Amino acid sequence: MATKKIILNQEVDGLGAAGDVVEVKAGYARNLLLPRGWASAWTPGAEKQIDALRKARRSRQIADRDEALALKAKLESATARIDMKAGKNGRLFGAVTPALVAEALASVAGTEFDRRQVALGSHVKTAGAYTATVRVHDEITANAKFEVIAKA
Repeated sequence: MATKKIILNQEVDGLGAAGDVVEVKAGYARNLLLPRGWASAWTPGAEKQIDALRKARRSRQIADRDEALALKAKLESATARIDMKAGKNGRLFGAVTPALVAEALASVAGTEFDRRQVALGSHVKTAGAYTATVRVHDEITANAKFEVIAKA
């Protein structure tokens, strides 16, 4: 089995976070990770890229564990609101993206979030109440509630 060393450009469930150097099967890298832009091929000169990704990841996340726990409590106790245009039956024109959820949660929590920190359990294409998983620290995730309101 051939393996390939790659650098992750974003978090991939079960594999690692942005900036991690991992070794995966060549077909997985060639057919999924590299075409979607989730990873880059590892080269000896890629150390600068790895350092930049790690620095960006550290700046987005909260360093203090107690502060992260307080933010988790704030996110889990509040409900963010997203207004979107919808048809008569409540079906949205477009879908709710992690970027929209991150923006709505930032207004509730008072802290900026990157879209890569937000994971949606399923596609959100209708009005209603949903839950998103937000990574506030390397080891701490919050289940944040948000509500999609349909407007004409």
